[in-house]
Amino acid sequence: MRSTFMGLETSKRGLYTQQSALYTTGHNIGNANTPGYSRQRVNMQATSGFPGVGLNAGTQPGFLGTGVEAGSIQRIRDAFVDHQYRSETNKLGYWESRTKAIAQMEDVLAEPSEYGLQQSISDLWQSLQTLATNPENGGARAVVVERGVALSDSFNYIHKSLSEIRSNHADEIDFTANDVNSILKQISELNRQIANVEPNGYLPNDLYDARDGLLDKLSTYLPIEVSYEKSGGRALAIAEGTVTINIKTNGAPITVLKKMEYSTLTVDGIDANGNLPSYITGFTFNGLPAGDAPLPVGNMVKSGELRSLVESYGYVDGGTPEGLYPDMLAKLDKMAEEFATEFNKIHMGGPSGTPPYATDLQGQQGEAFFIAKAGGTITASTIGINDNLIKNPNKVAASTSEPGSAPEVGNGENAQKLADALFTKLPGLGGSSIQTYFSQAIGELGVAGQQAVKMTENTGTLLLAVSNRRDSISSVSLDEEMTDMIRFQQAYNASARMITVMDEALDKIVNGMGLVGR
Repeated sequence: MRSTFMGLETSKRGLYTQQSALYTTGHNIGNANTPGYSRQRVNMQATSGFPGVGLNAGTQPGFLGTGVEAGSIQRIRDAFVDHQYRSETNKLGYWESRTKAIAQMEDVLAEPSEYGLQQSISDLWQSLQTLATNPENGGARAVVVERGVALSDSFNYIHKSLSEIRSNHADEIDFTANDVNSILKQISELNRQIANVEPNGYLPNDLYDARDGLLDKLSTYLPIEVSYEKSGGRALAIAEGTVTINIKTNGAPITVLKKMEYSTLTVDGIDANGNLPSYITGFTFNGLPAGDAPLPVGNMVKSGELRSLVESYGYVDGGTPEGLYPDMLAKLDKMAEEFATEFNKIHMGGPSGTPPYATDLQGQQGEAFFIAKAGGTITASTIGINDNLIKNPNKVAASTSEPGSAPEVGNGENAQKLADALFTKLPGLGGSSIQTYFSQAIGELGVAGQQAVKMTENTGTLLLAVSNRRDSISSVSLDEEMTDMIRFQQAYNASARMITVMDEALDKIVNGMGLVGR
């Protein structure tokens, strides 16, 4: 026989369930502007009918419903869209960092412009042309020396500026490694909290959101694979469990976090002060058995902000140094060395006064025009002008007269040879002149910059589309929440009214029966 107060219990369950839905709606509205928050919903389900199933169950006809209950409070999330979002975030992190690195290099090189290295080369050529037609003019000689100083200063400035930017990339790599380690540690702690809550039958939705936010941030630096492991106990079927993170590489993935265990990222060559060597040789994830082995940069992932920073700073792949900034610095060093060697060869003439002759205004054999400031090999950072020429511009060897003979005041043939050296094809530059070689380097940089900008825009567009799709699923819509609020309020009011009706019916039974004849 059914309970007399069954109707009250049924309506009470409806009252409590709609009240929970209203509370959840209020929670959603309150977090409408909270970054990373996923809207939540109450999963309502009908309670077991009456009578129950079993040998002792009643035999009356029908199967009477007993109301509703809140089975769980679940956040709305799409794992596939999350995977797409992190994949595009990883690509965007790579291309944004590369675009920034190339833009900084282009700002330093400043080509084409009136103040760049190409202009310094052109100015030196013009001054030599003028000297070739007026070799006896002391002012023209002084201008040649000054143009030479300007050219060497341009090499010095560009090398120094690029080296400083490269050093900044080293700091960014150090910072990024620390940030990755901090994220892994935080996710590990969230795994611990989630593993403690889920076995009790609860869904820690806000902890899930916090963990997903960290996963999104980590995917900017490195391409990640995410999998989940159930917590056990009384955990609900929809509980996510603890997360396991693998880093995708060209080879087998590397596990960097599992449950509460996590690895620590180190960059090979970083000392106790966080300083980096000339080139990075690889990464090491320590802390898990699968992450103990060093990961060579050449076999590393092909995307992510960390990869881009390493490519900008420089790394060793198979014993060969590579990288955006090292490549450009090496090209500048090669240009300075090859051009200075050829220019000095013409300016100094043959050994011991043998042809070809190169003499100054006093008929003396020419000296080295370009020198290494600190001695050793001439590079873009060390190239300078011989102090003897700076002090006495008449020592510029503009003539082809024989040393020791009477100076040929109007002879400027060697100055013309020096001017032609700017267009001489040099074997050390791959058969290109210094101007052509530098123009090619600038052209390649421009193409790389255009590609980086284009890929940044394309990836950003794709990420925006995925982000909008994810927001349409997980973000809070105030219009929708207001509609739900009215819907739950009406259901709450109806359950309350039902309790009133049942109360009046029971009042008739309790207080109205047994009064006949009184």
